[in-house]
Amino acid sequence: MCGLAGVARLDGANLGSETHDLVKRMARAVAHRGPDEERLLLHGPVALAFARLSLVDLVGGGQPLTDDGDNVVLIANGEIYNHRELATTLPAGTRLRTQSDCEVLIHLYLRDGLRFLDRVRGMFALVLWDRRRNQLLFARDRFGVKPLFYHLNTERVVFGSEMKALFEDAAVPRRLDWAGALTDQALTKAPMFSAAPVNTWFQDINLVDAGTIVTVDLGSGRSATHRYWSLPDYAGDGALSETEFVDRYRELLASSVDDCGMADVEIGLFLSGGIDSAAVAAFARRKNPLRTFTALNGSTLANGDAEGGQRIARMLDLPNHQILYDTDQTPSPEDWKHLLWLLESPVCGPEIYYKHHMYSYVRLAHPEIKAMMLGAGSDEFNGGYSPQIAAGGDWDDFLVNLRAMAGQRHRYANPDLAAWSEHFPLPLLREDALGTAPADSTDAYQQYFRWKYRDILQYNCWHEDRTAAGNGIESRVPFLDHRLVELVAAVPPSMRAGLVWDKRILRQAMRGILPDEVVERPKNPFFYGDGVRYTYRTFARMLTQQDGALIEEALAGPQAKEHIDGDNLRSLARQLAAEPEAGHVEFLLHLVNLGLLEQMAARPPAPPSVSRIDVQPCAVTVVDWNAERETVDRMTVRRPAVRPDAIPVLADNVMLLRSPADQENWYVVVDGAIEYVVDDADTPGWGGFLAALDGARTAQEVADVTRVPLTAVEELLSEAVDLRLVVISPSPAADELVLTATD
Repeated sequence: MCGLAGVARLDGANLGSETHDLVKRMARAVAHRGPDEERLLLHGPVALAFARLSLVDLVGGGQPLTDDGDNVVLIANGEIYNHRELATTLPAGTRLRTQSDCEVLIHLYLRDGLRFLDRVRGMFALVLWDRRRNQLLFARDRFGVKPLFYHLNTERVVFGSEMKALFEDAAVPRRLDWAGALTDQALTKAPMFSAAPVNTWFQDINLVDAGTIVTVDLGSGRSATHRYWSLPDYAGDGALSETEFVDRYRELLASSVDDCGMADVEIGLFLSGGIDSAAVAAFARRKNPLRTFTALNGSTLANGDAEGGQRIARMLDLPNHQILYDTDQTPSPEDWKHLLWLLESPVCGPEIYYKHHMYSYVRLAHPEIKAMMLGAGSDEFNGGYSPQIAAGGDWDDFLVNLRAMAGQRHRYANPDLAAWSEHFPLPLLREDALGTAPADSTDAYQQYFRWKYRDILQYNCWHEDRTAAGNGIESRVPFLDHRLVELVAAVPPSMRAGLVWDKRILRQAMRGILPDEVVERPKNPFFYGDGVRYTYRTFARMLTQQDGALIEEALAGPQAKEHIDGDNLRSLARQLAAEPEAGHVEFLLHLVNLGLLEQMAARPPAPPSVSRIDVQPCAVTVVDWNAERETVDRMTVRRPAVRPDAIPVLADNVMLLRSPADQENWYVVVDGAIEYVVDDADTPGWGGFLAALDGARTAQEVADVTRVPLTAVEELLSEAVDLRLVVISPSPAADELVLTATD
């Protein structure tokens, strides 16, 4: 992982002397991507900056790289995994002057021209200056794992790994694209497919498309695009059996993991409780006994992901570090803005914050680890979201719902017809009359496949790259090997229910390699699920702290004032502070992020050369989860402690019911629906204690009346307060706060 930046004139003239300072500032803006070395090259009409993170050929792999005649100059960010294999295909007499994996690209270009990336396997963004043809080439890998942005005007082209490098040039526009952002499916989360180009969020800033080469003629300023790879559609061959698909998938995944292990430094692994990262761990440990790292926060504790990661590491005999983020921690406004500027995207949210926190821990506690393997990309292409989209149904329900999502865009485009399908339990007009029907279910599936590809480009790879880069670490994604994705795309419709429903192709491939309990573990979202309230509460606190400082700053920009109803946004923020479980925190964050980005682009902050952290990350090692569960819970979930003189009472929206025919259970009703059942056999006395809460007696007095020792129910009472089932009023005689954080 490295940082690229530069500028080139388009009129044939040489760059002026002032360019050195500009390129130096641009290099500084991406220095976090390459903390090991910085090199600048200024020659004629072109200036290049390269900030290096050393992973391969630590001594001789510096850039720019050139051919023997200095006719072709290259700077590249990423890894060429099959560089040795490609080197064997070069013409006799070709001399490679370094052990760098990227040098082979120069000679492939000299031999193949714009076809030079056709056989390359890796993750990369590159800038190639062909001095003979007076051209610049920009290119990216097939899944956009590594970024490259550029701005082209009549005088010059400015480019860099991150937009903040471009913004160092005063001539580059810094205007946020509010209209494009507010209608982008990545922000609206509308239940429909999108195959729109990746959004850079800023006007007149271009992102080199994944799988393409952009050529810029430095004499005329004309640009052209050559696509060397496209996401494939099902071609209809169906030559393999299901067993052969599974066997081939296993072989390719093992090969891809081996590729991602290429480095002359130590590599780690982010390990969740699911099959994706577990599969990577199982193959990687054969050659690299890597250390693993798992997120431990209120959400991952409650949904079982933290425990699952530790158990998988123990099964595979790999060291595991549980990176702690307790529920009392709240990002400060400055901490959040630092992360947002690092990301340069309004989709910055809780998942990204947690991931950045994990990378920060690795950087500080284990600086020898320079790359991190991930399980990202499996869900998107292996059917990981199919049960969720099926809404509890099966494969047929999944396809039905895909067809409905495929039709959504047509309904938006034809609002006058939409009512015929939206206001009745059954549609009254045929789909072809509404213009919503794809040709067949295969088309809907392929639209879904392309939509997930867009998600990978717009969200997954973008934030994985930035959170890693902000800590001087490179992320590696074995599931984003084009051979794997092409194989899954080739699964014929008749086999999809057996192979790409709930990642069956991966699950079957890992049988006998991973224990069955891991192979069959259902998909668990990173922080959603049972513990999502802890995450939402954290970020609702963040938005309202310091009198809503983030919100007020976000609303201060001229475009923000035009697009956002500030009073309503403030009102919603106050509601979420009181009831964060309502679930609108992420939508509110998106709008706040847009306003903040508008402000920061107008007056760019200092470059993120050193990753900012308000709280020193720490980790715990769990040996036996069953034995240490209570300790881990106390460290992670900071529940409010209820003092004996506190006055607890059921919240206004909570009722406690008991059936005369059922004297063993109490039913907790929240907003008119039964949410919890209290079993007297499991928690003796707890139901009676709750029933005695009258808003007048203290907790100790209730315990005395019900003859239930307060020590026996204090954890349950604390949890009830945490869940907002019970609220606390201070004793009339108490002047200080009743609730405190537990240790």
